Amino acid sequence: MSKVVFITGATSGFGQASARRFAADGWSLVLSGRRLERLQALQDELAGQVPVHIATLDVRDSDAVQKVVAELPEAFLPIRTLVNNAGLALAPEPAQNVALEDWHTMIDTNIKGLVNVTHALLPSLLRTGKGASIINIGSIAGQWPYPGSHVYGASKAFVKQFSYNLRCDLQGTGVRVTDLAPGIAETEFTLVRTKGNQAASDALYRGTTALSAEDIAEQIHYIASLPDHININRVEVMPTRQAWSSFAIDRD
Repeated sequence: MSKVVFITGATSGFGQASARRFAADGWSLVLSGRRLERLQALQDELAGQVPVHIATLDVRDSDAVQKVVAELPEAFLPIRTLVNNAGLALAPEPAQNVALEDWHTMIDTNIKGLVNVTHALLPSLLRTGKGASIINIGSIAGQWPYPGSHVYGASKAFVKQFSYNLRCDLQGTGVRVTDLAPGIAETEFTLVRTKGNQAASDALYRGTTALSAEDIAEQIHYIASLPDHININRVEVMPTRQAWSSFAIDRD
């Protein structure tokens, strides 16, 4: 039997690249996301390599998450690795200018969605036991504040702390937990954040070398493939051309 990975947000970015990376190593894939046509295209692409099961899913809907997990075919059980990738940032403006709806969307997706999927899949991961992995996609924003991060950064700080606390509870079960925190990466992230502003996305990545989706997929696969006795608690990955800046000071 091949190992099985369950990836949320598999229709683009890190999730899509991870599906391809795990398939290249012979893992069976459970791919979820909101855009059925993209899931079907990815299934068509990879089904010649490995078994692929797809499920349209909005992780914010806890009932839908439970249903998808309950209906997983026997051939895709138990899950060995969960990649909690589904998430988003919105409204990169000062907090005082942001609609409450955008804050709620980030909380519901980045926090409640991650919790929904983790809770639903814990029994399967526990059945796998030794060598099972939960890889939560955090962000450097969960550690390092910056203007316009407001609820996004706070939600990724939750991902970090949830990962740490989950590790404590899972001690002795063999299930590993990692917070993988990327820096600037050139994906659809900024397009989503700016609600389709291609010029803003282009400007962010112009003239530098950001991380790619494949860079992060390689890290995800590496973590999941480590010997069973190794747990990486947190990985923070920046491109070489990104670093911290000085403190902001308000002056007269």
